[in-house]
Amino acid sequence: MKILIMGAGKMGSFFIDLLSFDHEVAVYEKDPKRMRFTYNCQRFTKLEEVKGFTPELVINAVTVKNTLSAFCEILPYLSSDCIISDIASVKTGLKAFYEQSGHPYVSSHPMFGPTFANLNQLSEENAIIISEGDRTGRIFFKDLYRRLGLNIYEYTFQEHDETVAYSLSIPFVSTFVFAAVMKHQDAPGTTFKRHMQIAKGVLNEDDYLLQEILFNPYTNGQVAKIREELKLLMDIIEHKDAEAMKAFLARIRGHLKEELG
Repeated sequence: MKILIMGAGKMGSFFIDLLSFDHEVAVYEKDPKRMRFTYNCQRFTKLEEVKGFTPELVINAVTVKNTLSAFCEILPYLSSDCIISDIASVKTGLKAFYEQSGHPYVSSHPMFGPTFANLNQLSEENAIIISEGDRTGRIFFKDLYRRLGLNIYEYTFQEHDETVAYSLSIPFVSTFVFAAVMKHQDAPGTTFKRHMQIAKGVLNEDDYLLQEILFNPYTNGQVAKIREELKLLMDIIEHKDAEAMKAFLARIRGHLKEELG
C-alpha cells in the first residue's frame, strides 16, 4: 500500500520504521528537523506533495491536541477512497468527525508508548481497534498488531473511552497525587524509586494528552472510587485499627489475585 504517516514524533517514527519495508511510505511533517532520523520513506513538508503521492491509507500520528485539525488540513488533498486513521489515546470528537468526513476510516489505540514499552518486545502490551469503521482498515491494523505480538481487543468508541477512563485515569491520578506530596529523598527505597520512575514518565507526556484523559466523561466515576478508598484507609490509619487494616489488605490482594499468581 501507499501509506502516509502524519507526524514524525515518537509514534509516527515507530510506524514509519515498522511499515517502510513492506509498503511505500511517506511522512508529512511541517518541521523538517523532526525528520532527520527517518529513513526508507519519502519526506513531505508541503500538502501539495501529499496530493502527488496519492496515499491509500493515512495514519494520523500527530499529538492528541492536533489530531482533528491535522485531518481537516489534509482531507482536501486526499482521494475520496483513501482510508483515514488515527492512533490517538483520546477519541473525543473522532466518531462524529469520521462519519461526516466522506472517507472510509479506521481508529485504533496501541496502548503502549516509547516512554515505558520495549518496542522490540510487545507481547505483554495491548491494542484496541475500534469496531466501527471500514472493514479493510480494521483488517490491516489487526494483521499489523498481530505481527507485533500485541493482545488485540475490539471496542466501540464508547467502550474505548470507558476502558481508557479506567486503565489510564486511575494510574495517572495516583501518580499525580504521589508527585504532589513527595519530597526529595537522599536515600530513597526501592518502592519510592519505582514510583518516581513512573511519575517521571507520566509527567513527560504532553499536557494536553494528560488533560484530555482526565477530562474523559467517564473519569469522574473512577476518581470518586479513589477518593472513597482513600477516605476508608485514612480512617483505618487514624484509629490504628489492626483488624480493619488486615481486612483491607486481604480485599485488595483479592483484587490482584490473578496478577499476584
